[in-house]
Amino acid sequence: MRSLKHTRRHFQSLAVGALLFAFACATRAQQRHTAPLRVAAAADLQFALKDIGQQYEHQTGHKVELTFGSSGNFFAQLQNGAPFDVFFSADMQYPTRLQQANLTEPNSLAKYAVGRIVIWMPAGSNVDLAAQKWNALLDSAVQKIAIANPEHAPYGRAAVEALKRAGLYDDVQPKLVYGENISQAAQFVQSGNAQAGIIALSLAISPAMKSGQLWEIPVDQYAPIEQAAVVLRNAQDKDAAHQFLKFVSSDAGQRTLGTYGFAIPNGAAPSR
Repeated sequence: MRSLKHTRRHFQSLAVGALLFAFACATRAQQRHTAPLRVAAAADLQFALKDIGQQYEHQTGHKVELTFGSSGNFFAQLQNGAPFDVFFSADMQYPTRLQQANLTEPNSLAKYAVGRIVIWMPAGSNVDLAAQKWNALLDSAVQKIAIANPEHAPYGRAAVEALKRAGLYDDVQPKLVYGENISQAAQFVQSGNAQAGIIALSLAISPAMKSGQLWEIPVDQYAPIEQAAVVLRNAQDKDAAHQFLKFVSSDAGQRTLGTYGFAIPNGAAPSR
């Protein structure tokens, strides 16, 4: 009898332990599913990816936590284990280098958009940007020209390349002021700290800036700004990360990117 009671207690303890273990596993799985998806994104996506993120949350119920900055700075942080699930760069180079360093999920590298650059000036400027185009930057009223820092911002590199191809770089170099990222460069012009900026089209047509003047720089004057994303190897929810990247690359995601001035990777023109 005593042995039978002992056996029953032993099996009861095992059953309780198994239930507790199953509950703990389910809880951890639920926490992983309900934890926000952590996305590091280039600053040119500030408006487009917020819109796409809201669409994704509405469809899936999975919250998306967006952090914007320069692609080069994110690259450095991710090399040191920064806690992000997905990285949307403003170029192909940084995601490719992360992949080569075995810091990404296999075969997750995906080109999602092609960016454009424009010259932007405030609406109150006395310079006629539409008429002067490149020559607007040589106007005496333009004392400072904001661009993103070309050392770690792909849009800054594109701006420098375009200025050189237009034969203006040496003339305007003393006027250049550098934002930490393309969003900060745009803020310099908005705030009056610069009279002109070479910024992303996606920012120039945003609600805060669409009242200003813009001139789209011809695409043959700079290398295509092909933008790619990757799922990080240390992502806390790899399934959700892959799903979000797939959503951005879907027809709905691409249409949204188009409304913010991006071309889709096959070369289609932006639709606005």
